[in-house]
Amino acid sequence: MQMNTYLNFDGRCREAFTFYASCLGATVDVMIAHGDTPAAEHVPPDWRDKIMHARLSVGTAVLMGSDAASDERGVPGGFAVALHVDEPAEAERVFAALADQGTVRLPIQETFWARRFGMLTDRFGIPWIVNCEQASAPQGT
Repeated sequence: MQMNTYLNFDGRCREAFTFYASCLGATVDVMIAHGDTPAAEHVPPDWRDKIMHARLSVGTAVLMGSDAASDERGVPGGFAVALHVDEPAEAERVFAALADQGTVRLPIQETFWARRFGMLTDRFGIPWIVNCEQASAPQGT
């Protein structure tokens, strides 16, 4: 079994996944617009270029998403995409990249459990946690 995060965007999924790929050094594996599906004729013209499904890979991790109508999407809350990074310099780089035009909720810093830890909401309204654990910290947090 595998569990993945699936994000919904208000018409900006293509832009978000291109941004995430750049920030994370990831690969966009799939980017399917509504207009590129067999159901294209049933999609309103202004939604044909919106994303029905996107998938991004970095290492063995997968992030997925799509565009959703505002009444279906809601405001993101009650979650964060958590990144576990091995090196402090890489944690700082990724944090700064994701925070560009976003909101830093907790600046990246050293904590009692992490060599670097920070929290932000990116320019698309998605909350992120960047964590670079101490060498002796238990894995899986």
